[in-house]
Amino acid sequence: MAQAAISLERLHAEPKGLGSWLTTVDHKRIGILYFISSFLFFCVGGLMALTMRTQLIVPDNTLVGPHLFNELFSTHGLIMIFLFVMPMNSAFFNFLTPLMIGARDVAFPRLNSFSFW
Repeated sequence: MAQAAISLERLHAEPKGLGSWLTTVDHKRIGILYFISSFLFFCVGGLMALTMRTQLIVPDNTLVGPHLFNELFSTHGLIMIFLFVMPMNSAFFNFLTPLMIGARDVAFPRLNSFSFW
């Protein structure tokens, strides 16, 4: 009996290393992946915001041209909404919702993993 329990534990154990993070179906790990990726895009959007604010510090600044400034403005908005705010919501929903309702996992864990990728 003990041998069967040990082999089941080994069968259901998560693999180690980076591969386990890339192939996970655990809702908590997927939530962490959403959080990390959205934070990286927050940093990219923040650098764009800093560039725009640096351009506007003094009049007639030549850090970026008007065309690039317009591109930065639009791209900053898109990144902050679609690549930061929405994935951050998914991070909290994936991580917290199953814990709050007392479920062991989400309904379709592979679909949840596929939606991240």
